[in-house]
Amino acid sequence: MKSGFVAVAGRPNVGKSTLVNAICGRKIAIVSDKPQTTRRRIFGVANGDDYQLVLADLPGFQRPQDALTERMQKTVDSSFEDVEGVLFVLSARERIGAGDRFIAQRVYALGVPVVIAVNKVDRLKAGHIAQQMQVAAALGPFHAVHPVSAKTGDGIPQLRDELVGLLDEGPLYFPREQATDMSDADQIGELIREKALWLTRDEVPHAISVEIDELAEKSVRAFLLVETESQKQILVGKAGSMIKQIGTRARPEIEALLGRPIYLDLTVKVRPHWRRNEATLERLGL
Repeated sequence: MKSGFVAVAGRPNVGKSTLVNAICGRKIAIVSDKPQTTRRRIFGVANGDDYQLVLADLPGFQRPQDALTERMQKTVDSSFEDVEGVLFVLSARERIGAGDRFIAQRVYALGVPVVIAVNKVDRLKAGHIAQQMQVAAALGPFHAVHPVSAKTGDGIPQLRDELVGLLDEGPLYFPREQATDMSDADQIGELIREKALWLTRDEVPHAISVEIDELAEKSVRAFLLVETESQKQILVGKAGSMIKQIGTRARPEIEALLGRPIYLDLTVKVRPHWRRNEATLERLGL
């Protein structure tokens, strides 16, 4: 059978995680409209009768601003080793510019096939899509260019087949029933953070992290970490309305993941400057 790893690269917010989910056929990585949603490397596994395609969903390329973003960029830099190819994701809705050209220089220098996905083509005119594909093709010696919509699924089967075609004969790296390398606790923490990201704005989303304190048979207790008291007040909300809404949205997906009903207990804690604290980042697995 064919098996191997493909790294997913691109600027923040071009839809990398949504695309990984679409190719794998299930939710692997959380998604939001906020940059820096993806903070760690996540493996998403797409299994077929004769292949296992492992996609490495990565944080977006960025200029490090603190210990957290520095670690995120190091994760990106180290994740291009021993891959069979790169899936380079661009947005059809945004101008392809300097940030994309910088990433192109990095991925084309690896010496592995680069497949370009021009994402978010849904509801765009054919002429605009064609123009974006032409600009994308000029970034370097690509292996293939695919217009896709991770949101609607358009073009996803063809893109998946293209990526499988890059793989050599190899072993099963993950059991067929396993869709990701993340533990249940990690996935639960990410689901909670996803709901908080969608419900908050400005600086608050970047300051949120989630720490699972207890994962029991009938209950999950988690701490939402922020850096200031004002952020805590926003996340708790008036009479606890915000934290309750986060829990209400997260619990059904957590129960679906675990396959059982649970009681979800969420508490907001202030951890000043946690994004700059190496020990905290280490404990959070970031």
